Amino acid sequence: MELADILSEDSVIVCSESKTKLDVLHRLSEQAAKITGQDAATIFEAVNDREQLGSTGLGNGIAIPHGKFAGLNGVTALFAKLDTPVEFEAVDDQPVDLVMLLLAPMGAGADHLKALARVARILRTDSVVARLRRSKAAEELYSILTQPLEATRAA
Repeated sequence: MELADILSEDSVIVCSESKTKLDVLHRLSEQAAKITGQDAATIFEAVNDREQLGSTGLGNGIAIPHGKFAGLNGVTALFAKLDTPVEFEAVDDQPVDLVMLLLAPMGAGADHLKALARVARILRTDSVVARLRRSKAAEELYSILTQPLEATRAA
């Protein structure tokens, strides 16, 4: 699975107004609603419910919140680069500035796990993370995220 299979250009945003973890989750839920045609409040509830089980802040300024709910046709990803890092209760207690939201239909066990693994692999690649942090435009972020992983390691 390539990230381009689940991430569209309009799924990548730069957030300058988000001040808290909940702000980020609301903003991503609103964008996800536009892309999926689902209700933003339903998306937020699914993601926030999962977040209540334990933070999805992985460390190194990265979080991968995710949730499952009925009504989706397949796994969908959204990415946000935050101008100002926010507290996310990450495992390393560092604020988060790179957030990849994953949404999956209720029955998408294997596909959801494959997507999570792919995103984690990409966001553990130091060269990719450095390029994402240097980038200011959503189009450039999308390009970085959707390059084959082998190409991103060489960049």
